[in-house]
Amino acid sequence: MTTTTVENPVNEKDSAKPAAPRPVRRGENSRGTSVVSHGILIVASLIALFPVAWLVFLSLGPDKDDYLHPGGIWKKMTLDNYTFVLQETKVFDWLTSTMIVTLGTTLIGVVISATTGYAVSRMRFPGYKKFMWVLLVTQMFPVAVLMVPMYQILSEVQLIDNYLGLILVYCSTTVPYCAWLMKGYFDTIPFEIDEAGRVDGLSPFGTFARLILPLAKPGLAVAAFYSFLTAFGEVAFASTFMLSDTKYTFAVGLQTFVSEHDAQRNLMAATAVLIAIPVSAFFYFVQKNLVTGLTAGGTKG
Repeated sequence: MTTTTVENPVNEKDSAKPAAPRPVRRGENSRGTSVVSHGILIVASLIALFPVAWLVFLSLGPDKDDYLHPGGIWKKMTLDNYTFVLQETKVFDWLTSTMIVTLGTTLIGVVISATTGYAVSRMRFPGYKKFMWVLLVTQMFPVAVLMVPMYQILSEVQLIDNYLGLILVYCSTTVPYCAWLMKGYFDTIPFEIDEAGRVDGLSPFGTFARLILPLAKPGLAVAAFYSFLTAFGEVAFASTFMLSDTKYTFAVGLQTFVSEHDAQRNLMAATAVLIAIPVSAFFYFVQKNLVTGLTAGGTKG
């Protein structure tokens, strides 16, 4: 018994036909769109990095007028500006004062704003809605208007030229915004978590500390970062309320390089680069939670 195999004829035209291109799915970018978007992101990154790179470049010029002819810096780059700032100025005193003020503002401001935001989000006491609007009203007044009454208050309680006085002044600026931010973030956390905590026998504060705060880390990171930057870069209050040059913050210390008839811009550039180090380090520690906190905090008002 023999078997025969029947082979299906293959159409040469069909085999030579190129395969159809894969259809682009919804939400999927084409290759050209991807190249354009990446090109735009690269250009935007270069634009954002250029001021920082330019500041570092100017800090390597030994003369105060090198910014007028930056091309000559290439031939005489030096670290003498950094050596002078670190050895001949009070930059370490400024660093100590800045860290005390910024970390104190961050800690106190985040604690007050977190408890305030949680109370308004979860508790219904008389006037809780008006209370949040009152916080916003406090942000409507310019610094020039607040300077005199704040100075008088701090003088009466003997907090002029005192770290605590400056910290409290900064908290009056950061707490209203951070309270709104934390209130919006707490609104995104299910209320059933609070009920589960009460069923387990936790007090309201225990529920807040042990259950809610761990879930609110992104919001806390944003509030901490905002408080840190506000206290770190503020000039008007710090230059008015801190009288001793050893208690200057970095922002005020930079002004010592500028006089009525002269400005040592090379030393200012070197000091500015040194100032950026603490901020960059703080940003590195909180950057994982910043994006989540910024987006989630605005989902509910």
